[in-house]
Amino acid sequence: MLKFSLITYIASLKGKCEDDMSVEAFIKQYGSLATKRYKYSHIKKMTNSFQVRLGGGGFGTVFRGKLSDGRLVAVKVLNSSRATGKEFINEVASIGKISHVNIVKLLGFCSDNHKRSLVYEFMPNGSLEKFIQSHDSDKPIMQLEAKKLYEVALGVARGLDYLHRGCNPRILHLDIKPPNILLDEDFCPKIADFGLAKLYSRNDSTVSMLEARGTIGYIAPEVFNRNIGGVSHKSDVYSYGMLILEMIGMNKNGDTVVGSKSTSDSYFPNWIYNRLEKEEHMYDGVTSVEENEYVRKMTIVGLWCIQTVPSKRPSIDEVIEMLEGSMGALEVPQKPSFSYPIQAPFDTWSTSQNEQDINDLQNSYEL
Repeated sequence: MLKFSLITYIASLKGKCEDDMSVEAFIKQYGSLATKRYKYSHIKKMTNSFQVRLGGGGFGTVFRGKLSDGRLVAVKVLNSSRATGKEFINEVASIGKISHVNIVKLLGFCSDNHKRSLVYEFMPNGSLEKFIQSHDSDKPIMQLEAKKLYEVALGVARGLDYLHRGCNPRILHLDIKPPNILLDEDFCPKIADFGLAKLYSRNDSTVSMLEARGTIGYIAPEVFNRNIGGVSHKSDVYSYGMLILEMIGMNKNGDTVVGSKSTSDSYFPNWIYNRLEKEEHMYDGVTSVEENEYVRKMTIVGLWCIQTVPSKRPSIDEVIEMLEGSMGALEVPQKPSFSYPIQAPFDTWSTSQNEQDINDLQNSYEL
């Protein structure tokens, strides 16, 4: 038993050393892409010894901080595991140099031995998640007006369009969901958390993946079933569709719908589709024809985005055209083949997949 424990300990040390070498090699090779590098002591000082916790997830905990110039920041302190080294590289490589009004800005990073952190601009209104109803939560719901909801949906689409068409190499986010959409003081949405993102060249129509990644309820069918099609920008479109259906339905797509009479009706997208067919209101507080049009338009676009077969989904630039166009030009799509949802969300991030990602990053930047 003692011998086994010693071997395990040595293996973990070896893994950490290899991980540190990978991170430092990345910083050295792609240093011009990265933003400001902070020491751990600076991270500790700017967060006042990690006093105010903003949230957390599978990869780390987010704290509020303040820079020397007085600007508020959000500091994600990554967990000390091998996976977070890969997530760290992925995040810095993905958004370390890009700039868009609908993408959260990475201001800096820390890689001090095994202690790694990412410093982002601060979003005072938090994530979109708190504006979406959850029947198993006692927290109060903060509801946005229909027009503001539409503006948020349009902003997220523009951010994705920049990732899919405006970046070189292009970026697939692969984890679009309410917690990863942050809102500034004016409720301008910003896409965040690029830990599962994939970079790919303009010459490639699909990306290679060894395993599924993302969060159940938002993962496109082709991500875990390649018989449906290849993983591409249409996979982000699927996640986006689920996102905006949640926004107008005020319900998480993994929740069963209260009052449903059958198993199929309890599946959230089915509930949305049925209410659309009956022309029933889906968003509380709609008081005008204009607001009702915003909600109906988002509903139809969302249903197009979650079509099972990728080729039947619009590209994200087509989504923008649909949202900005007239209601009369939109057709209700055929009812997709919905499957009953798996309740528990999870993230997948395997060692073999990570190693492939590092190679992909290198190949992308050498194009």
